[in-house]
Amino acid sequence: MKQHNIAILGASGYTGAELVRLIATHPGMTITALAADRKAGMAYGDVFPHLRHLDLPTLCRIEEIDFDAVDLVFCGLPHATSQLVIKALPDNVKVVDLSADFRLRDPAAYKKWYGNDHAALELQQTAVYGLTEVYRDQIRAARLVAGTGCNAITGLLPVLPLLRAGVIDPDEIIIDLATGVSGAGRSPKEGMLHSEVSEGFQAYAIASHRHLGEFDQEFSLAAGRPVTVSFTPHLLPQNRGILATIYVRGQAGDIHQTLVDQYQSEPFVTVLPFGQAPATRHVRGSNQCHIGVAADRRDGRAIVFSALDNLTKGSSGQAIQNANLMLGMPEETGLQLAPLFP
Repeated sequence: MKQHNIAILGASGYTGAELVRLIATHPGMTITALAADRKAGMAYGDVFPHLRHLDLPTLCRIEEIDFDAVDLVFCGLPHATSQLVIKALPDNVKVVDLSADFRLRDPAAYKKWYGNDHAALELQQTAVYGLTEVYRDQIRAARLVAGTGCNAITGLLPVLPLLRAGVIDPDEIIIDLATGVSGAGRSPKEGMLHSEVSEGFQAYAIASHRHLGEFDQEFSLAAGRPVTVSFTPHLLPQNRGILATIYVRGQAGDIHQTLVDQYQSEPFVTVLPFGQAPATRHVRGSNQCHIGVAADRRDGRAIVFSALDNLTKGSSGQAIQNANLMLGMPEETGLQLAPLFP
């Protein structure tokens, strides 16, 4: 298999480490540069000791990378930083951006949810939203792909097919979601300390989470009209994993069959037998998403469940899935690792 040279920007974060872990056994990718400005000059194994056994480049600054020798860049920088860095990259370099900078197509929507004007509007208009199961053909031909938010993909995968098929009421969708603390990133935060999170469970970003912008965009497109969902995320006292419980109006049997038909040939989405609910422990460390459907006790209503690993299928695994398509490799390459259990 042809080898493609890969650079990872923002390599000292959790998504950077997950990219390195996955690419280490990828038969078609070679990591040639790892950038992390604040840790430039350090050995990668000193930043992430669990990856000491790998032969990896020393961390460097972005401006030290020879991008003429790079085929594809994974950009794991904070939002508002990615757009400026990507704008300066050579046009021949393909990019998968793991930040929020190119997820929203409407500049006004970006400003609404992120609080500032977009600094690379010409790129924003050409970026492809990185929901592989929906935009596979566009991703294959793209130069820039914007990875979805981890919470967003957990809700989008089960709900989008239902809106397109018209088997649920677009005006009655409630997404109740719980996510592990790694979704908040690696930067020190008082609220993420073990003593603050352990043995607790709390809602956050109530009615204001930025992934609502992605739900608005993709759900409305699927339904062919504006769709506004209710969405509340909760913080789980665990490192990895997202579980969404989604309440909808529709016939549970039709909903389940629609999802089975949609995902029966997808390599990374499994629809469970009717009545079964997924668990985060069954997808941890994998690129898998498990979806379940159960009937509510009220006729004409159903409960849909979705579980995935926020760092893998919710971010870095999805990014590699997209990069495989962009580089002309089979989509599953390097991603067929089984979940970690127990």
